[in-house]
Formats: sequence, structure tokens, C-alpha cells
Amino acid sequence: MTQTNAAPQESEQQLNRAIEELRGVLSDKPATAAADTSKAQPPSAAAADSDFASPSGIIMSIPVDVQVVLGRSEMAVADLMALQKGATVALDRRIGEPIDVMVNGRKIARGEIIVMEDDPSRFGVRLTEIMTGGKG
Repeated sequence: MTQTNAAPQESEQQLNRAIEELRGVLSDKPATAAADTSKAQPPSAAAADSDFASPSGIIMSIPVDVQVVLGRSEMAVADLMALQKGATVALDRRIGEPIDVMVNGRKIARGEIIVMEDDPSRFGVRLTEIMTGGKG
């Protein structure tokens, strides 16, 4: 097995374990498989799986895609094809308006752009509003 295939397979295995743990929680069965297997593994393997000792640990370790949307623009294909280096694309938001924070394509929060205190060459997002339930 090549190293390029190892990471996706490991991720898939973690996701499958998370799904099985979640099924156990949802069906009110005790989910002890992850805790029991860590005892039988060598110390290095047990340490690597320590995050998966509980159902919430498995679920919390699932990676998600987080996007910060500064704004959007709509343009004709001809205008898009005419863009060159140095061109400016006007967005639908103004300076100071809240930006959207998206997780896996769903808006979960709004926030404002800030300069990071520990590294002024970087910026971040300060959350100002968290979406609830079906809102967004």
C-alpha cells in the first residue's frame, strides 16, 4: 500500500468507526468496542485512538469543510473570461457588513473580519451571531 492511499483509507476507517459508534448510541446499545480495542493495542496505537474512546470523541474528530464567505458576485461568462491580473470584482457586501461562516455548505454563523493580535500579518473572523435550528 502506498502512502498516498494510506491517509484516505485511515480517514475512511475513522468515519466508519464513528458511524458504527453513532448507530450504537442511537439504538441505546452500549458502545464499548472502541474502548475495549484500545486495551489490546500497543501503547502507541492506544494513544492514537484515545480520541475515539467515546462516541462523542469519534464524532468530534470528523473533519468538516469551513468556509468564510466575504461576498458574492454575479457576472456573465463573457465578463468572467475577460478578467485579467489586476482586475477588480465587486462583491455584494460592503465594508463593515457581517460575513458568513459556512460548514459543509450550510451557514452556521456570521462574523466580522479582524486582524489577529498574535500575528498582525494574518486576519481571522470574530463570530457575532450563531445560527440556530433551521435558520440560515
